[in-house]
Amino acid sequence: MITINRINDYTAAKNRHKLTAMQKYLFRIQTKSGQKVDNLVIHGTNQAHAEMKLRQMYHHCDVLEIKEVDALPRGEGTDLESAISLIVGKDEKR
Repeated sequence: MITINRINDYTAAKNRHKLTAMQKYLFRIQTKSGQKVDNLVIHGTNQAHAEMKLRQMYHHCDVLEIKEVDALPRGEGTDLESAISLIVGKDEKR
């Protein structure tokens, strides 16, 4: 039987990573069977967390390369005005 304190500790540990920002990590690996996998993106709170998630999916793999992927800064994504100007611009060229 799990005690209340253990349940609270588990819940706190489980939710702790939700409070920190998630980063994207780009992996290049070689699987146990020798197959190479490029551009494998995994989210994690830090590099060790992302690598732990990788090892859960690919047991006994060799990590060839790890890069932290920078997210787009806010405001540089597609907004409604940009989308409308693209649509209007395409219609005017016809």
